Amino acid sequence: MDATDAKAKLSHSSFLTAGGTFAAYALIIVGMTIVLFGIPYLLFVLF
Repeated sequence: MDATDAKAKLSHSSFLTAGGTFAAYALIIVGMTIVLFGIPYLLFVLF
């Protein structure tokens, strides 16, 4: 198996869907962490 075979297998729509889903959930988790923990922490430190 060379690089082109691996790329062809990983470019299947199911892998792209799984990667997109993982990326979207990661962005949601990071955003919620910033909103729920980062902003209150900054408000507590500043005031």
